[in-house]
Amino acid sequence: MTRDSTAAAARRSHRQGKSEAANQDAKNSEAAKSDGAMMSSRWDESAAPERERHPVRTTVRIVIAAVLVFLLACIATAVHIGVVASTDDRTTSDAIVVLGASQFNGTPSPVLQARLSQAQELLRAGVSTRIVTVGGKQEDDHFTEAQAGKTWLVKAGVPAEQIAAVTTGSDTAESLRAVAKLMAEKGWRSATLVTDPVHEARSQAIAQRLGIETRLSPTTRGAGSEVTPDYLARETLGLMHFWVWQRWRMSPVLPAQ
Repeated sequence: MTRDSTAAAARRSHRQGKSEAANQDAKNSEAAKSDGAMMSSRWDESAAPERERHPVRTTVRIVIAAVLVFLLACIATAVHIGVVASTDDRTTSDAIVVLGASQFNGTPSPVLQARLSQAQELLRAGVSTRIVTVGGKQEDDHFTEAQAGKTWLVKAGVPAEQIAAVTTGSDTAESLRAVAKLMAEKGWRSATLVTDPVHEARSQAIAQRLGIETRLSPTTRGAGSEVTPDYLARETLGLMHFWVWQRWRMSPVLPAQ
């Protein structure tokens, strides 16, 4: 074999080796791509349930946040009720308004008697020259709460001409609306609200919405004067309901000054 043929054979062998190496690299590259695609597919399959769980987690977080906000609102409202319950404003006003409570065949319940006694004390103290008793009656009753209250006050020595009985209303809002209409007719602007301590905050909120300038003087003794957990809970929810919903459905009766 000549020297030229030997060199040619070496070159062919070198080119063949490079071609085989290139083919092997291509095969390795394709295998790597295939493995990558399989791993990506497996990752997507494993990540899919995780992504599917995200809406559930979001919903749970929203619910927890809403519950926390509601609880904080309840606590803040209860604190407000407690602060208002301790108020005793004896600034003079146009009328002392006694919020109604149960009566039994013309005889005020112990809760109503406690409110009437407070109103009588305020009258003697010169807070106002008149008392307004408030409250309608239940379906089978023969007397209204307002009538029973006025009768009790007259028997207690308050002149009848100093008492106005507003016999309209089956709840606090209706009763105070009737009072506001009376005040508008008489040209009165201010009223001292007499009711249970825990009931004062909601009564004040309703009266102010109706345009009444309010003072507060809750009962300090007798039935209804104690702050009990169930009473506080009811008034907390009632006041929140008024703030969020009822107040926007209620228009002022007395014109703003």
